[in-house]
Amino acid sequence: MRFDTPTALRTAVATFIVVLALAVPATFAQDTTTTSGARSSVAAGQKMKVKGVVKSRSGETFVVQDARTGVETTVVLNEQTSVKTKGGFFGGGTNFGQTSILRGLNLEVEGRGDGTNLVAEKIRFSDKDLQTARTVEMNVVPVENRVGVAEGRIGQTEQNAQRLSGQIDELAAVSNAARGGAVAAQETADRAVEGVRVANDRIGTLDEYTPEKSLAVNFKLRSAVLSPEAKTTLDEVATYAKNARGFVIEVTGYAYESKNKNTNRQLSQQRAESVVRYLVENHNIPLRRIITPFGYGNMNPVADNTTREGRAENRRAEIRVLVSRGLSQPGSDMNPSKVSSATPE
Repeated sequence: MRFDTPTALRTAVATFIVVLALAVPATFAQDTTTTSGARSSVAAGQKMKVKGVVKSRSGETFVVQDARTGVETTVVLNEQTSVKTKGGFFGGGTNFGQTSILRGLNLEVEGRGDGTNLVAEKIRFSDKDLQTARTVEMNVVPVENRVGVAEGRIGQTEQNAQRLSGQIDELAAVSNAARGGAVAAQETADRAVEGVRVANDRIGTLDEYTPEKSLAVNFKLRSAVLSPEAKTTLDEVATYAKNARGFVIEVTGYAYESKNKNTNRQLSQQRAESVVRYLVENHNIPLRRIITPFGYGNMNPVADNTTREGRAENRRAEIRVLVSRGLSQPGSDMNPSKVSSATPE
């Protein structure tokens, strides 16, 4: 190709740089393309229950993705939709507005199909899942806004490049700035996606508990009264639990004093309740942190019940501190220990 004048040459070079500036954001945009999961279709009137994580929300609808299969289901909200947290001991729960359904929220939906989507009747989730979703939303939205601002700046740069086609030096500088902005925007978006992935991993393990400490206290014959040694052991349990995150305490009682099963069950229940009462009254452990205590009677002996020493060891209550895998910190003591405070017969 031949250029007859310097002006024609400068114009051709400027045009080439503009094309280069336009190609930069498009190249980086291709790197962010993802493949969506398969969409499910719900027949009209079909009753259905889905569990998963909210992938996106738009007005009165949102998309739930099954964490196991990857299948996506579009859920429709209406005025009759019940949105609550999962209940505790008494099956209750707190009502929430439909605006609480956020991206990243792990939930369960029950409803009926309308031929394509699932019309929600009940939506349930845990308090911890809602708290995690809110944290994700607070971190991801600002990142998305910054990416949008960066894209706007890149678009403005492209317009400037077109208007300044006759000024080659200035246009080259603008093109370099646009290229650097695209790289920074891509790195920010990648960090946001990684943050969501880590949050989803934690959401998936919130309701999985790991036993981190296991202890036992022993009682005198036909007694549910805690000995000084037993109280010392329970003090250790309370101190450990208060320093743990996402913990619950499981208490079980045992008795081998009588051939009558009901007598043993009642005594074992009293021993479990004595432990719970001590933890609540002396250490202010919240009841929501304690699983309903249970007395097993003469089941599950840990020693030979035909000997004096074995019977003393079997008259016991066991206490386990369980910690949520999604909230436990690295480096915690994962080796349960057993401390016995047996009282002689």
